Amino acid sequence: MHFIRQPAVAGTFYSANSEVLANDIKSLLEWAPSVTEHTLPKAIIVPHAGYIYSGQTAAIAYSCLAAGRKTIKRVILLGPVHRVPIRGLALSNADAFLTPLGEIELDKAAITSIAHLEQIIVSPAAHAQEHSLEVQLPFLQSVLDDFKLVPLAVGDATPVEVAEALDVLWGGPETLIVISSDLSHFLPYDIAQKVDSETVQNILDMKDELTHHQACGGTPVNGLILAARRHHLKPKLLNLCNSGDTAGDKNRVVGYASFMFIEDSGNA
Repeated sequence: MHFIRQPAVAGTFYSANSEVLANDIKSLLEWAPSVTEHTLPKAIIVPHAGYIYSGQTAAIAYSCLAAGRKTIKRVILLGPVHRVPIRGLALSNADAFLTPLGEIELDKAAITSIAHLEQIIVSPAAHAQEHSLEVQLPFLQSVLDDFKLVPLAVGDATPVEVAEALDVLWGGPETLIVISSDLSHFLPYDIAQKVDSETVQNILDMKDELTHHQACGGTPVNGLILAARRHHLKPKLLNLCNSGDTAGDKNRVVGYASFMFIEDSGNA
């Protein structure tokens, strides 16, 4: 039996109409300023709010993947759980994830390769309504040709546990790591700018000690940083803003940033 995880936030975080959605993403990607780096990222960090809020920031990172359209065959996607508390990193029992742009097959071989880790669990409930992973999928479908997915919903886990899973799945140029995380939540605009700037600097300094007040995806970000240090990657900030800059008021804002991680030529 072919089990498909149905979209939960199509029509709210992004359009449920396939044609409108495709055009929305095309517009966001065309808007995105070109990045001077010519190296294909091994990993990106992207926000996960509704597209009117954080779509531009996400699009800048996704536009960096153009050169990998045919190369990238596997996407390791990690994001925080928002609705279902879990211990560890949760896989889905689905065979595919559906969006208005079509199905994405899960990479069963890659999933099997991490199933033995103690922190890996299977939780359909953790994935059923989770938006942090889902909102990334239409972007990935738009910038990559043919890829399989390893979706991990991250709950109560340590950076070491996240990094351990990433190390097993690391692969080569065919494997992309995507970390889904917003920054601070519901602070006044000026305070959010200060807090988020400090958070960004911590990421650029490769400090794996982010709290969930700094980034709701702090755990997967910390895990990526830990793995990135071991694999000699360096981060580059692509964009930083908040909902007060895009489509919200400035009294209670949510912060958004996007990063790319590329091989550090000094350690090549």
